[in-house]
Amino acid sequence: MKEKEVKVLDIDKEEIERKLIELGAVLIKDENQINYRFDTEDGVLKKKYNGYLRIRRTENNLTGEIKNTMTFKRSIKRDSLRVNEEIETDISDWESTAKIIELLGYKRKRPGYKHRRSYVYDNIVFEIDTWDDYTYSKPYLEIEVSSYEDLEKAISLLKLDRNKITTKPIDELRKE
Repeated sequence: MKEKEVKVLDIDKEEIERKLIELGAVLIKDENQINYRFDTEDGVLKKKYNGYLRIRRTENNLTGEIKNTMTFKRSIKRDSLRVNEEIETDISDWESTAKIIELLGYKRKRPGYKHRRSYVYDNIVFEIDTWDDYTYSKPYLEIEVSSYEDLEKAISLLKLDRNKITTKPIDELRKE
């Protein structure tokens, strides 16, 4: 699956959520995530594929369901939109899967903890992300779209500041 997205930094979460609700956007997710990334000591997945392997443990706060997903994610294009390829599968036992990955020579990185509230409006997905302080201390809005036109529509609908829009991944933002 290919996803097209941007992040909007330095947001006021409550204001963004208020605007989305006023538009008539529908809440589709309220979840807590634990994200475990894996790579070799020398970062072969990052260097060779511009990507990473991840196990995500998700607790759905709306239903109580817990889901585990393994994903290989790589960035394939970054201009006005960041285009990623994601290959993912559900897993039943994340700990055993993590052990297998580690036996293959990959190291588990420090986990990242994230709260995500997701809304959809007119096939545009708006995700308000708040990470733990160590991973990334400021909330941001992630906008997933199918086209550049949809991105422009999202920016206009929420009256977003274009100077706060980025295609940088979280590991680059952490370094700033």
